[in-house]
Amino acid sequence: MAKGPRQRNQYRRRKSGETDYRRRLKLLKGGNPRAVVRISNTRVTCQVVAFEKHGDKVEITITGDDLVSKYGWPESLSRKNVPASYLVGYALGKSATASGHGEAVLDIGLAASSKGNRVFAALKGMVDAGLDIPHSDSVFPEEERLNGLHINESYASSIEATKSKIEEAF
Repeated sequence: MAKGPRQRNQYRRRKSGETDYRRRLKLLKGGNPRAVVRISNTRVTCQVVAFEKHGDKVEITITGDDLVSKYGWPESLSRKNVPASYLVGYALGKSATASGHGEAVLDIGLAASSKGNRVFAALKGMVDAGLDIPHSDSVFPEEERLNGLHINESYASSIEATKSKIEEAF
């Protein structure tokens, strides 16, 4: 607690555990836009965010709900599991390359970075769509998990149908 005259108060977002300013500064120094991936309780959100002087500018946003409304993902299926994360990342990558963004830097925020998790499934989708993001192939989930075979056999057909609709849109 900063109480004395020589002590400094922490930023509000640091105090509440929402922002790691050291990591953010490292990402911003590169000058590339950030590919932001966030997992909530109900959906995955992927964004391309550019730094500007007066605040970050969100240029492209794709969520798990967009899979249902725009690309034909079945409404009864999850919008935040590994296959849905892959498809949201794939849709963001296609949208970003179509709008002229060729490269980005992955920003996972305060999420855990364990091998094969949903954040890296979204990264795999972005990379498969043609977005150039520095990464290691060892962090990607296995193909069975990306195709939903660990959940149900019928996921594979839903994934292929949604992926083809994403490709048709761009």
